[in-house]
Amino acid sequence: MVAHETLSRRSVGSDLRAMGAVAGKELTIARRYPSFLIAVLVWPVLLPLAYILGAKALAGPHGGSLPAFEAATGTTDYVGFIVIGTLLWGWLNMTLWDVGFFIRNEQMRGTLESNWLCPVPRGALLIGATLTKLALSLLFLVISIVEFRLLLGVNLLQGNLALTLLIIALIIPSIYGLGIAFASLVIRFKEANAMVFLVRGVFMIFAGMTFPIAVLPGWMQAVAMALPLTYAIAAMRAVVLNGAGLADIRGDLLALVAFGVALPIVGYLAFGHMARRARRHGDLGQY
Repeated sequence: MVAHETLSRRSVGSDLRAMGAVAGKELTIARRYPSFLIAVLVWPVLLPLAYILGAKALAGPHGGSLPAFEAATGTTDYVGFIVIGTLLWGWLNMTLWDVGFFIRNEQMRGTLESNWLCPVPRGALLIGATLTKLALSLLFLVISIVEFRLLLGVNLLQGNLALTLLIIALIIPSIYGLGIAFASLVIRFKEANAMVFLVRGVFMIFAGMTFPIAVLPGWMQAVAMALPLTYAIAAMRAVVLNGAGLADIRGDLLALVAFGVALPIVGYLAFGHMARRARRHGDLGQY
């Protein structure tokens, strides 16, 4: 029994070392191509700017349309409303590209098969890469918050900061659970571009990125309620723009907890299924 426990500890330790090795490798690659920082600096402001200018035009020169907007959202701060939606959507978009393309990039480099033969769980390889992507995403969030404050005059740290950080923490498992599930599809279909555009488009339309979901038809609102990003965006807007407290967003937080438990499990199971299928059909060697 002692030997069995020692073997288990060694197995867990080897898995953690494998995750750390993959995370370190991905970080080294990111450091070799520092130009990615240009995108991190530009996109946080560039993405919402198009929507903000459109909203400004629709509001009219004297803000004549703002009462209708306030009735639907509870705020007249349409700039902050849009910024919050695009920030969280941008995080999801980044995750789909980074985590989803991890498998494909390994395949294109010619290293996927050799890594797959390592005596560690395949999931540990993907989780290790995800840790680096999470660190880079948090950097994206910090840069975005600073730029929103300096360039757009939007302070995302106002309101209950602890609640804002809690919302961000609760959406992390959902976003990366989706990313892992997405990576499993890449194993099967070998192509990620079209799927990224499809998935991020669904969230852009249904999660209320730049508009309140109250204006959507009933069936579209039902779809929106099945997306974790909907609850994160709504909760953060309530806290930052309307000064909401814990009781006001309790329902959104519970939904995020449920998604945060379910989606990583679904993602990991999907990845395991696709990995076993790839072994049976020899998909890893197919470009």
